[in-house]
Amino acid sequence: MPEVNIQIGGRTFEVACQEGEESFLQSAAAMLNEEAQVLSDQIGRMPEGRMLLMAGLMLADRTAASEDRIKELEGELETLRAQPQPEPERIEVPVVPDSVTETLAELAARAESMAANIEDQLSEPDE
Repeated sequence: MPEVNIQIGGRTFEVACQEGEESFLQSAAAMLNEEAQVLSDQIGRMPEGRMLLMAGLMLADRTAASEDRIKELEGELETLRAQPQPEPERIEVPVVPDSVTETLAELAARAESMAANIEDQLSEPDE
């Protein structure tokens, strides 16, 4: 079982964890250390047990607030899902401007005229 050194409130602790859980432990320790640092900045040095208890309680309070917010958002999401879908709004937008259509029609007419001239020249017998 791997042992990991973690820093909380300026103190080092050696903690054992399951294989592959080291990064999760480091992440959790960083969160606890952040709360301990707030306490240390506000109160100063305190006994290890009290620091860990207070930091843990602060972290638990933040977690509880997050869970309450998640439940609130899940309720809003369910309400939104229960509402009927609005009718799609049809919007028509001209994709090709009239000037482009006219220009393309002119080009097509010229191409047809040129093709007709070429056909006429090819169908005339050689003299």
